[in-house]
Amino acid sequence: MKDLTFGTMIAVFEEMFAPWLFWGMVVLALLITVAWLYVLVRDRAFGMRQFLIAQLFMPIGAIAAVWFVMVMTDSRLADIGGPVDVIVLLAIAALGAVGMGMLVYVIERLGFRGHQSS
Repeated sequence: MKDLTFGTMIAVFEEMFAPWLFWGMVVLALLITVAWLYVLVRDRAFGMRQFLIAQLFMPIGAIAAVWFVMVMTDSRLADIGGPVDVIVLLAIAALGAVGMGMLVYVIERLGFRGHQSS
């Protein structure tokens, strides 16, 4: 792996997760992002109560993302070998937290349309 290109990264992720699972996760992430943008444009406001509740779910998303990657790659926390592994693990946790926050916010704003508290 002499050159780190976008195509190389796609191939690595497809090998790690299986193509159907990797592309399923990409589609799910895109759907959540589009739904989040839709809710923001539709409401023209950011619901602070819903945002607070979404933030409370973010640690669950971080733990779930790290756990998912550990299970899929058949790894343990004891297998962390150096600073790059820690950085990658923290990035996975951060993406999982943000994704869970966005998902919970969207569910709240779409599910509780009658409550227009900001």
